[in-house]
Amino acid sequence: MYKFKEDIILDDVKRYIDETYSSHYSTTQKQATEIIIDQGHGEGFCMGNILKYAQRYGKKEGKNKRDLMKVIHYAIIQLSQDHYKDKLVSDSLVAKQEEALKSVMSEKLTNPND
Repeated sequence: MYKFKEDIILDDVKRYIDETYSSHYSTTQKQATEIIIDQGHGEGFCMGNILKYAQRYGKKEGKNKRDLMKVIHYAIIQLSQDHYKDKLVSDSLVAKQEEALKSVMSEKLTNPND
């Protein structure tokens, strides 16, 4: 049905994102993330990482699929902040999403070369 295998790719992206939440991404400190969000650097942080991994693709470790997955993941995080924050979602789901975002951003602060 899809010309560019979008259904398969989206399933792969979901698996990648799920793995980030079950790995070291979810076990880092929250303080650093709260500082970033409070200072209004969340958008710059996501957009900067999108550019970083897009520019790195094809150079560091060749055409590394993981770099593109990170681009997509940061784009999803940015979409969630700009276009899905005000959607009607249960309070517990919103809290879980915000906590997940903080964990991902915090991990990136502690592992800037990843």
